[in-house]
Amino acid sequence: MTGRSAPPVALTIAGSDSGGGAGIEADLKTFQAFGVFGTAAVTAVTAQNTLGVRGIEVVDPAMVRLQIGAVVEDLHPAAAKTGMLADAPTVEAVAGALAEWEIPHLVVDPVMVAANGEPLLAPGGREALRDRILPLATIMTPNLDEAELLVDAEVRDEAGMRRAAERLAATSGAAVLVKGGHLEGSLVVDVLRSDGRWWEWRAPRIETRAGHGTGCTLSAAIAAGLALGWPLVDAVDRAIRYTRAALAAGPALGSGTGPLEHRVEVPARARDFAPEGEEG
Repeated sequence: MTGRSAPPVALTIAGSDSGGGAGIEADLKTFQAFGVFGTAAVTAVTAQNTLGVRGIEVVDPAMVRLQIGAVVEDLHPAAAKTGMLADAPTVEAVAGALAEWEIPHLVVDPVMVAANGEPLLAPGGREALRDRILPLATIMTPNLDEAELLVDAEVRDEAGMRRAAERLAATSGAAVLVKGGHLEGSLVVDVLRSDGRWWEWRAPRIETRAGHGTGCTLSAAIAAGLALGWPLVDAVDRAIRYTRAALAAGPALGSGTGPLEHRVEVPARARDFAPEGEEG
């Protein structure tokens, strides 16, 4: 016995990226950067690189559920995140497992399509995700395309982001971070709806060829912060700043959209971080 205290544990429930830039691989790298012990339940195996997805093999939903149970019963994760869930049966299996084995915090990254347009959630999975997984979430992190699919309405500007966030928060009971990385313009705007208040982040767009796995990294960083016991808004703030730093430092790998550099320093809590939340 060394007397060392055990680190908090986080669980990622997502697909594997053979290129190492997104999915399970990005999540585990992020957990490690935050000092959180990472565990995984693999939902699908993908053949992909920086140029795109070449193939997807879905893991048997019963095996996905078995992985979750094995981790929770022994390692007791303080937070979990979901990424690629592949199809409706997998969504149902994950929802059943999360309902049976309660985890204090759940971050849902509603992965539906790859950046190149390749579908990552089969027909029927969207409704199952919306009805079965989102009500279990502490926070969800849709980008503009995912927000549009979840609310069946156009989300192309800040007003649309706020409408989508408010609607999703009202129907799910979760906090909602709508990511504005796909907005036009020189600024990236992210909007959070939590506990009836608005929180907003604005930052200059980073010009880089990196970007593969940005959403996975952000959601994993939020999960890591929650596992560490950070307040939700602080976890979101530091996750956003960590992801931006990882994006800016992205190594020049591959011929397409490159990965992030997950070995960047995790930002300290911003002492002056006090967004003006508006109720209503």
